[in-house]
Amino acid sequence: MTFRGRFRLLFLSLACTMPVATIAALELDGAAIQGGLIFGTADPGDRVFLEDQEIMISPEGEFVIGFGRDESGQRNLRVKMADGNEQSLTLEIAAREYQIERVEGLPPKTVTPDPEAAERIAQEGALVSSARKRRDQRTDYAAGFSWPAEGRISGVYGSQRVLNGEPRRPHFGLDIAADTGSPVYAPADGIVTLTHPDMYFSGGTLILDHGQGLSSSFLHLSKILVEAGATVKQGDLIAEVGSSGRASGPHLDWRMNWMNQRVDPQLLLDRKPLKVQVLTTQP
Repeated sequence: MTFRGRFRLLFLSLACTMPVATIAALELDGAAIQGGLIFGTADPGDRVFLEDQEIMISPEGEFVIGFGRDESGQRNLRVKMADGNEQSLTLEIAAREYQIERVEGLPPKTVTPDPEAAERIAQEGALVSSARKRRDQRTDYAAGFSWPAEGRISGVYGSQRVLNGEPRRPHFGLDIAADTGSPVYAPADGIVTLTHPDMYFSGGTLILDHGQGLSSSFLHLSKILVEAGATVKQGDLIAEVGSSGRASGPHLDWRMNWMNQRVDPQLLLDRKPLKVQVLTTQP
């Protein structure tokens, strides 16, 4: 399934100097919702902005934008066309309700890290941040996403976890419970930007870049079967499920980022029609 061609939003130029309305077409697919992604196609040569941030766009006009877990209110999406005209629409970010999950029985040192672990945690966080800085015009995401593993969903995006009775930061991944050693497949094409055998929190960790700042992370792995720099295709075997790092049992924790926004991978699997509320159309 591709992200092109399903929906078309028309921006009408209202400039009084024009005898007829100039139409710029922008195709959008996705969800204007907390944790959601919108995939778009503009005309080649157009420039796209989300508020004041210019969005990376491929030579064919493809782009992606994302919204964080707690984003709310309105966002202005603006198109600067090759002929110099500009049009915009306002997106209303839909709110979601999140689950509260309680996990008991974790080793105390993984709930409240020892002070000696702080340096290690900081170093590993820097590695992850660096791996997510890759930016290029590839559109490996454009062919869609598939499940990276088979199993029961044991955790969802946005939920607030309480570990051993202590509230922690929200969970930003999709957890798929499976036996240790179960296969993990690439959910979409991409380039491997990080592999690490045992991070403090996430254990065996792999990051796969899908282009234009959109990346997947796979956590708690027991084995990693690809190397950093490798190019993989959707469905390629890349790792095996495990329970390394801070985990109460074997499972795959699949996370996604668009730039510095943490988005919900499950929305790409349970895709529904685009819901974009157009509040204003401006010349």
